[in-house]
Amino acid sequence: MARPLPEFVEHACELFAPLGSIRVRAMFGGWGFYCDEIFFAIVADETLYLKADSESADSFRQAGGEPFRFTTRDGRTETMNYWTIPGEALESPVEMQPWGRLALAAAVRARKPKKPPARK
Repeated sequence: MARPLPEFVEHACELFAPLGSIRVRAMFGGWGFYCDEIFFAIVADETLYLKADSESADSFRQAGGEPFRFTTRDGRTETMNYWTIPGEALESPVEMQPWGRLALAAAVRARKPKKPPARK
């Protein structure tokens, strides 16, 4: 049986709904978000982070965003290319849409092309 979604995760799903078919999955003590099966966002410690890359990270940075950081078991701090968003984006789906679209575009760019089937 799937565990119930925390209120914040449900709220994020509602914010992302205009982007497409949203699915959420528990992972690594947090939550992962998929839009039309594209992984584009995470919630960790009640904080929402959206996927970024070299083309979009500056937009997140200029809006005051912070990258997702975590500490490994051996004490190192690692940074992933997922960024926080401005607080107003958490207020409505309309405010979230530009950020969600940036994250989806970064996620699509990061996808590795499928290998063609091996010829016999």
